Amino acid sequence: MLKAFAILCIASAALIGQATTAKKAAPTPSGASVQEDKQIEATIRAKLAKSKIGKDGFKVRVQGGIAYWEGSTEVVQHKGSATRMAKTAGAKSVINNIKISDAAKEKAADNLDQGRRRAQVKRSDPRTEKAQDK
Repeated sequence: MLKAFAILCIASAALIGQATTAKKAAPTPSGASVQEDKQIEATIRAKLAKSKIGKDGFKVRVQGGIAYWEGSTEVVQHKGSATRMAKTAGAKSVINNIKISDAAKEKAADNLDQGRRRAQVKRSDPRTEKAQDK
């Protein structure tokens, strides 16, 4: 009985080994086709032409469903806008190599140091001096 069990274990191990070494089907490519890339790039370029960030002269290319941005800007927010634009156009991911100028970085840091640009007014507080006189 023990001998039969051992033979059964060896035979099943051999079958499992053969099943795992069998050739697997080639994985499907994860990137987009050339036609899809062209469509995504055309959509991004159309959005870029209508947008304020189009004036910055960014360059974009799409390969395998991934959008690649190149260029430089004087406005910090334009880098994020470019990424969102590519995502909404259908890019699977975005490689954003847009450089932000040092002056723009300093301006953003100064704005953070100053806090909010306009004072927040509570609803219970009067908004003007005239309202206080009443």
